[in-house]
Amino acid sequence: MLKHVPNILTIIRFFLIFPLVAFALNEQYIAAAIVFTISGLTDILDGFIARKYNLISDFGKLMDPLADKLVQISLLIVLTINGILPVWALAIVCVKELAMILGATFLYEKNTVVSSNWYGKAATVIFYFALILSMLNINHYIYFVYFALGFTLFALLMYFKEFMIKKKNLENDETK
Repeated sequence: MLKHVPNILTIIRFFLIFPLVAFALNEQYIAAAIVFTISGLTDILDGFIARKYNLISDFGKLMDPLADKLVQISLLIVLTINGILPVWALAIVCVKELAMILGATFLYEKNTVVSSNWYGKAATVIFYFALILSMLNINHYIYFVYFALGFTLFALLMYFKEFMIKKKNLENDETK
């Protein structure tokens, strides 16, 4: 049974998108912040259990980051629609995620991956806090959003650097 817990927690995150969006659309931000926090905690917990008990699965490798991104982007879209966040903030995150998906797809086709690193995890945590502060309308929350976006771009640059190194290594392997 334990071997399925990380994947079950990932699936729960997919289901949490619906109440999260509903609460946020109806401007019930405290409820939305609670659901969003639960989502973040399930992410931490599933990763911890998967690594601690060596329960990492192909399903989890694919669906865990997808669940995280869908949760975040869904909330970003609603906060943008509700006028809490600027459209350009949503655009930055969407472009970053698209770049990550394209890079990961390229490497996956070559049987190579760029694993998540401290800067990716830190960017996610910072972004979660920024979104919670935004929903709760904490004074000057937009500065934390700027910081989160800056850190998100930093993470993208670091992943891009890693991608280019792996791509070069693959090209060198192919020429041998």
